[in-house]
Amino acid sequence: MLIFLRGLFGIGRRQSHRLTSFSHNPNHIFNTCSSSPSLVSPLIWLSSFICLIRFPFVSSRQFQNFGAFDKDSIREIVREQRWDDFRIVSFFDSALAPIWASRILVELRQDARLALRFFEWAKCRVGFQHTSEASCILVHILFCARFYSDANAVLKELISSRRVLPGWDVFDLLWATRNVCVPGFGVFDALFSALIELGMLEEANECFLKMKKCRVFPKPRSCNALLHKLSKVGRGDLPMKFFKDMGAAGIKMSVFTYNIMIDYFCKEGDLEMARSLFTQMKEVGFTPDIVTYNTLIDGYGKLGLLDECVCVFEQLKDADCDPDVVTYNALINCFCKFERMPKAFEFLHELKANGLKPNVVTYSTFIDAFCKQGMLQEAIKFFVDMRRVALTPNEFTYTALIDANCKAGNLAEAWKLVKELLQAGINLNVVTYTSLLDGLCEEGRMKEAEEVFQAMLKDGVAPNQQTYTVLVHGFIKAKKTEYTKDILKEMKEKCIKPDLLLYGTILWGLCNGKRREEARLLIGEIKESGIKTNTVIYTTLIDAYFKAGQGAEALNLLEEMLDLGLIPTEVTYCALIDGLCKSGLVQEAMHHFGRMPEIGLQPNIAVYTALVDGMCKNNCFEGAKKLFEEMLNKGMIPDKIAYTALIDGNMKHGNLQEALNLRDRMIEIGMELDLQAYTALIWGLSHYGQVQEARNLLHEMIEKGVLPDEVVYMCLIKKYYALGEVDEALELQNEMAKRGLIPGLVDHAVPGVQT
Repeated sequence: MLIFLRGLFGIGRRQSHRLTSFSHNPNHIFNTCSSSPSLVSPLIWLSSFICLIRFPFVSSRQFQNFGAFDKDSIREIVREQRWDDFRIVSFFDSALAPIWASRILVELRQDARLALRFFEWAKCRVGFQHTSEASCILVHILFCARFYSDANAVLKELISSRRVLPGWDVFDLLWATRNVCVPGFGVFDALFSALIELGMLEEANECFLKMKKCRVFPKPRSCNALLHKLSKVGRGDLPMKFFKDMGAAGIKMSVFTYNIMIDYFCKEGDLEMARSLFTQMKEVGFTPDIVTYNTLIDGYGKLGLLDECVCVFEQLKDADCDPDVVTYNALINCFCKFERMPKAFEFLHELKANGLKPNVVTYSTFIDAFCKQGMLQEAIKFFVDMRRVALTPNEFTYTALIDANCKAGNLAEAWKLVKELLQAGINLNVVTYTSLLDGLCEEGRMKEAEEVFQAMLKDGVAPNQQTYTVLVHGFIKAKKTEYTKDILKEMKEKCIKPDLLLYGTILWGLCNGKRREEARLLIGEIKESGIKTNTVIYTTLIDAYFKAGQGAEALNLLEEMLDLGLIPTEVTYCALIDGLCKSGLVQEAMHHFGRMPEIGLQPNIAVYTALVDGMCKNNCFEGAKKLFEEMLNKGMIPDKIAYTALIDGNMKHGNLQEALNLRDRMIEIGMELDLQAYTALIWGLSHYGQVQEARNLLHEMIEKGVLPDEVVYMCLIKKYYALGEVDEALELQNEMAKRGLIPGLVDHAVPGVQT
């Protein structure tokens, strides 16, 4: 039976996961808090019982020796480190060695140094392991002797070892062994703090609840430490719950406590709750400090609530709290972020006027803002000025400039900055690498992009979703869509979930490559991954099917999109109307155009243009003219395509003067004529015999740098031949050939004409 119990509870000859320790008064040692009588494990009483009976493999002499083993003898052996003393050796050769070790620790409780020395020696013996109760006994001894550092080390080792049996934790054991020394409750705060330091936040919260139950409370500083960590790891409502638990337990709060919570809610975007706590802290008698105000300014700023930022800033000054550099940096950042640069500069001047000096963050914020607005020269000026005042650019500064140069196509400058960054001892981060990849991909330098990507992996920088999106875009742009499959596979292997933007990029590439069925299958994959498709995805596919002449399939996709509850946008209707018109379904296009206001959409210029163009090309010219006038009446400025469509329509209907009037109106509003507009005008004038006017327009377009194509010159040449003006036709051919505007022109034969 005893052997069975040993096996059941894992009590080996030299090792025990958890056996009880002895004391001069066991009843005191294992006393539990009155509110939790169930904390004592039956195993403790079992192990006590084992110590009172005779095991077949433990001699009576060993028990007799233990009884005679007084504390003076123990101290002497441990002090002199006579670890080969036969009495010590005989105890550690028995099955109850862990119990003897606990008893010896109790006997050494008056000398913490000796207790620690014995514990460390015993721990190193082969095949021996201290019970978790022994560790707790030592913690009490060390804490009582104010050996706080050693006590914390033993606690952390015990916590990390996880040697406590199910249903128990370190708090239970510490509580059960608390009377080994003069009772003191600081050790429980040490346990609470150790759990926080080890990142075991849920366990720390459980420890707090047990301490509260036993009326033993951690220090406010320790509670703030847990609250701070909970707020940083994003554990749902745990921070607020613990904040309330602190209040219910009577833990003394401070401005620091409130600052933690205000910062948490600001980062969560819950400014209403943050403001409520701000009001509450003042009501309970706390005066907000500079950190409180800075946190609120930053929180409002990140949401673009700039008026509220200024309001908090004014409250700060009214409270006689002097703004610091952090305050101004927060204000500058939010006004730069939302493109209110003049106001950001006002704060910069105020910062300097108050005797404060801009720091690296100040300069970097302006540099980043200029870069994002494409004002690279201004960013470089700030960069130079920053160095002039002996400020060292940081990772953020360099990354902003590298990204801006890459987007501007200045890859040579970007690489110079990379070299400078590395020389400054700053490593490239994922954002820097992604910027470089984006620049290379935009220029179609995919081989170099792949080399940079491999260098990134070699440097131990993990690519993120944006990195892969940039690569996908690059491969698609280079018409290497097949590479996207490998990228998706690699992302899944690395547990990086593609987002809708990445899927949308691949879809766009497949549609442009006329791989519509693969695109359709990709939509199925998107749905299977749990990502909700959006209007953009369906619009891209609808447009692709219309362009492929598969109007019926495009309309099926529209129905599918509507069935999913997705609301079409102006872009959707533009693709739909344009596709229907090009398929010759003008009436259906007009029907959908008319339905737009019913779903709260107003046709924009692109939608009007698509329909005007479609109606002109489908011989619905009068309707197109009415739509054009409707655009003007609504205050819209028709674009070049709309004007060109109407010019072409007027020419085909013989309305030459109206077409020329439209041409004049385009010029008046500063709209340059393009190849299509000139083609429509030259064709119309040639067709109706006004060849010289058409010839004049040809010279005009050449002077303006618009290169005529075969259609343009054939309009005039055919008309000259038709009028019998062969010399004019040949002169035009020769002129065009000399200019090199139409390569190989002399090889073109005009039907029915001998040359």
